[in-house]
Amino acid sequence: MRIGLYPGTFDPLTLGHIDIITRACALVDRLVIGVAINRDKGPLFTLEERVAMIEAECTVLSDKTGTEIVVHPFDNLLIDCAGDVGASMIVRGLRAVADFEYEFQMVGMNRALDSSIETVFLMADARRQAIASKLVKEIARLGGDVSSFVTPAVRDRLVARFA
Repeated sequence: MRIGLYPGTFDPLTLGHIDIITRACALVDRLVIGVAINRDKGPLFTLEERVAMIEAECTVLSDKTGTEIVVHPFDNLLIDCAGDVGASMIVRGLRAVADFEYEFQMVGMNRALDSSIETVFLMADARRQAIASKLVKEIARLGGDVSSFVTPAVRDRLVARFA
């Protein structure tokens, strides 16, 4: 069974994330969405809220793609999380050249820690390349319409959070 791990903070889950999840499902039999606790980023949504948002959206995606999707919170090293869930590949989304520099460093470090786990990069769909969770939160905080960037359920959570 091919198991992939798609890690992130997903604060909040965006249409860009969903694009990568959908396309990653074509590569694996099971996709684990690793939700990083990452207290250093000061997330807007709690871990439980982020997990619930992802599980709600991924139920539909799992049915649509036929791939088993599992949501797995983690607070250890990414490479250790990959080992914990039995992943042979880490899936990362790229939006721009700036993302590549950071990801390139991460691949080198992860390969040094465990060379048996591959990293696969998926370019974000051109319509989704500008979407960043940080920007979505800022737009929502200032009362802007985030409907083009997130699902209706996530939009409702953002609106409620900033009401």
